[in-house]
Amino acid sequence: MADPIKILVSLEEDLERELTEAVLAVEPEVQIIGMSEDLEGRWNSAAEQAADLLVVACGGYSQRALTFIDRTVKENPDRPVVVLAEGSANGFVKRVFEAGADDILTLPVTDGGRDRATATGEILFMVEKAVARKRGSFSPARSSNDGLICVLGPKGGIGKTLTASNLAVALAHHGERVVLVDLDLQFGDIALTLGLSPGKTIYDLATSSGTLDGEKIDAYLAQHESGVRVLAAPIRPDQANAVMPEFLREVYATLRSSYDYIVIDTPPGFTPEVIASIDSSTHVCMVGTLDSLSLKNTALGLETLRLMGYRGDRVSLVLNRADSRVGITREDVTNVLGRPADVLVPSHRDVARSVNEGVPIVLSASRSEAGRAFASLAKLYVTEATTPEAPRTNGHRRGRLRRRH
Repeated sequence: MADPIKILVSLEEDLERELTEAVLAVEPEVQIIGMSEDLEGRWNSAAEQAADLLVVACGGYSQRALTFIDRTVKENPDRPVVVLAEGSANGFVKRVFEAGADDILTLPVTDGGRDRATATGEILFMVEKAVARKRGSFSPARSSNDGLICVLGPKGGIGKTLTASNLAVALAHHGERVVLVDLDLQFGDIALTLGLSPGKTIYDLATSSGTLDGEKIDAYLAQHESGVRVLAAPIRPDQANAVMPEFLREVYATLRSSYDYIVIDTPPGFTPEVIASIDSSTHVCMVGTLDSLSLKNTALGLETLRLMGYRGDRVSLVLNRADSRVGITREDVTNVLGRPADVLVPSHRDVARSVNEGVPIVLSASRSEAGRAFASLAKLYVTEATTPEAPRTNGHRRGRLRRRH
């Protein structure tokens, strides 16, 4: 049996030590050899030298934790650091990676009805991944012919759903087996955009009994006339909480065995579900529009991907409404984003009409400039001879941690 991974823990003062230890109880694979309860890193020298990894536990966004991470990474650059953050990590993820941490895991205040075995399994994967990365031995297997494409955008109203639906249909036109997942769990519109009225949604799948397999998931997929299968978003916003990141990873892993491409339409921002999807993906399609605010946010999104370790050659860039006369040139776009756009989708009344009619423009007006633009986006993927090993980013998983009261 392999030696356990020896970890040090630095704990924010108002978090309970006992619950932190319970979250990290992954024996015999993991062994806590030192714990500091003040984000100062006071351990004995023997523990300091023997540690394989440092865990920093904090209550959400913490400037003190960021300062401590930055200092300890500079002092011990060869020792990986992972962060356990209570609650939402929005706005904290980018800063954590800037400070030098290797991974982050969010710990919501509620238990979420999840069993201990699942939680500890997620912790163990994150810890093993961080240590193996530092040692240069983390190389997860990846099929050479699968493709999981995350369609991302840092803000709403920029055409992510338009892009995802047209990309999926265009891929199916090439004879690919495609499933489209609506990950906008509160306000998803993929079904409406494709003119579908699905009887079952991702919520129904997440709350169903039994284990997941390809046959079971297929029963929850809607069928589009193009051949694209669709896993629709919940019908009510309150159902979103039933869909956990670990459930999504299992769904993606199962879908890979049956489909050539999985296209994921995501909500704005780097939510836990979005990060879990990025972590499982082979490609990211970043979507923006031709205006200064969108370009600024797109640049931040690209920078966040870079800080998460995502390979730049796995990221394609789409600009919608790219012919808008707003005083921004293509050269300006390249200067702001540090790269040119891969696909420029012009404004056209046919785009709005296709959305209103529930027929993707690659079908309703395939010869239009917008239709050809989305078709060219699909070709970026289908013309690749192979899919290189997937980039691994941070594993954003959920566990349990509570503050002292």
